[in-house]
Amino acid sequence: MPDEPAHEMPEDAAAMITEYLENQHEFLSWLGFTVEEFTADRLVGRIPFDEKLTNPTEPPTVQGGVASTLVDTTGGIALRPYLTDPVNDGIATINLNVNYLRRAGGDLVATAEPIRAGGSVGVSYIEVVSEVPGEGQKPVAAGTGAYRLFNSERNDGDEGE
Repeated sequence: MPDEPAHEMPEDAAAMITEYLENQHEFLSWLGFTVEEFTADRLVGRIPFDEKLTNPTEPPTVQGGVASTLVDTTGGIALRPYLTDPVNDGIATINLNVNYLRRAGGDLVATAEPIRAGGSVGVSYIEVVSEVPGEGQKPVAAGTGAYRLFNSERNDGDEGE
């Protein structure tokens, strides 16, 4: 957990962000992304297993780019409570590191936890679990993401999302 506490989020902010991600963000909604938990210290997101997202293996396994997308998305969104305006301020990925641990054969569920949130950069740790063929539920990927935080109260000349 970051040294600085998260800003107090407006009561409806988590619901507004969730609604946007699940229903209005075309790529994430196409993937079937859902938010299962969203608090100041963690975000849990899911992408359901779908044949269209698999490698041509037997049994079918989820393509690694789907896990990477989930790591990136949940890692960035987990930092929103640390923005001045969690709904409207922007976040952009600076660096993403994903380690693939095992083949994923089911829904991907990522838990993202902010590690550091400064004035302009935040870092999250993300673990993805899934059903592993013949092994049950296990971690299938772990990653860290560094993100540029565009706080509305800062006036440093940078703009973006």
